[in-house]
Amino acid sequence: MTRKGFFAQNPSALIFIAVLALFTLAVTLMSEGLGAGVISTSFVKTLGKTLCLCLVALAMDLIWGYAGILSLGHMAFFALGGYMIGMWLMYARTEEIVVTALAQGGLPASDAEISQGIATQIFGVVGSSDLPAIWAFAHSLPLQFALALAVPGLLALIFGWLAFRSRVTGVYLSILTQAMTLALALYLFQNDSGLRGNNGLSGLQNLPGFGDSSQDLVSIWFFWASALALGMGYLTLTWIVSGKFGSVIRAIRDDEARVRFLGYPVEAYKLFLFTLTALIAALAGVLYYPQAGIINPAELAPIASIYLAVWVAIGGRGRLYGAVIGAASVSLLSSVFTSGRLPNIPLGPVSLNWVDWWLVILGLSFVAVTLFAPKGIGGLFDRFQRIPTPARKGAPLGPDDGSLQEQEAQP
Repeated sequence: MTRKGFFAQNPSALIFIAVLALFTLAVTLMSEGLGAGVISTSFVKTLGKTLCLCLVALAMDLIWGYAGILSLGHMAFFALGGYMIGMWLMYARTEEIVVTALAQGGLPASDAEISQGIATQIFGVVGSSDLPAIWAFAHSLPLQFALALAVPGLLALIFGWLAFRSRVTGVYLSILTQAMTLALALYLFQNDSGLRGNNGLSGLQNLPGFGDSSQDLVSIWFFWASALALGMGYLTLTWIVSGKFGSVIRAIRDDEARVRFLGYPVEAYKLFLFTLTALIAALAGVLYYPQAGIINPAELAPIASIYLAVWVAIGGRGRLYGAVIGAASVSLLSSVFTSGRLPNIPLGPVSLNWVDWWLVILGLSFVAVTLFAPKGIGGLFDRFQRIPTPARKGAPLGPDDGSLQEQEAQP
């Protein structure tokens, strides 16, 4: 019997990569940096940020749609990745400014003077002139990039180990992840946290060493990096869910107790998934915030992780392409409705202001999807696959109506 290749077994992955490649090429050819100038630099950044949000939505779909773990804290890992890489961006850029300023004095500046100047420039806004200990590796891109993955990954590993070994599940786990996110956000709001408190980190869009490169080019570079990360992430997660590992985590989602009785280390599977998706979220944050240009503790607010769950639910959980569709749709629509460019609609004594009503529209969309289309936007594609419902002789497919259980039950 001939074994089918990866793309033959997963045609949606080939379609996704082809669409992503064509989309990347089209944006490049129409950009201001390397193309005809049809697409503005600001919109290229918006598209790049959208691709990063699609990547973190993939992570959310893996842990929620496939494993049944509703985490309301994954945007904390996303923001932590951004903070870690933002420390290097801000330090290195400030170093360039300080060295240039001190050079005008006539005498060569000492390392101590440069270090003091950097600390004063960065932390003067919170009334300090000392560089905190957590900035010890901010001068090194490789070390800081390693921390951008290690810090969120270690946090996820410790939190997951404590939660899963205690067999915390369901809504209780969701509440715990939300509490973790809130505690971390409240800590970062303090000025003595070492990350400038409410001011956050700014000027991240200025790449050190590329001062002569325009934002037109920089935006395209990050757009390419975001597209590459999304493509690699999609292929990796498709490979994970299409094999035996994917079958086990779907079984954990549908009947965790039975999987445990069969001898599978359920807690180890869940811990691995929780840590892996935290690393993916952190990588997405590393690419997102240099395009956003700023990060502050509000990015860790619990509402951000709730939005992430809404994106996946609207797109269709249990489908990787559904998570991408949901995140991309909501992100781009949010940019349109909150841009202030849409005209207000007069409704008698009141006026419909799109900026104020966007979150109401998003909330109503989530409620509508939950009630009337639990498979989300991605469920529309299921109709074209024409997969017959398996004969289960009255046995239920499981408790999760929003997943691809009919397809998964096929031999």
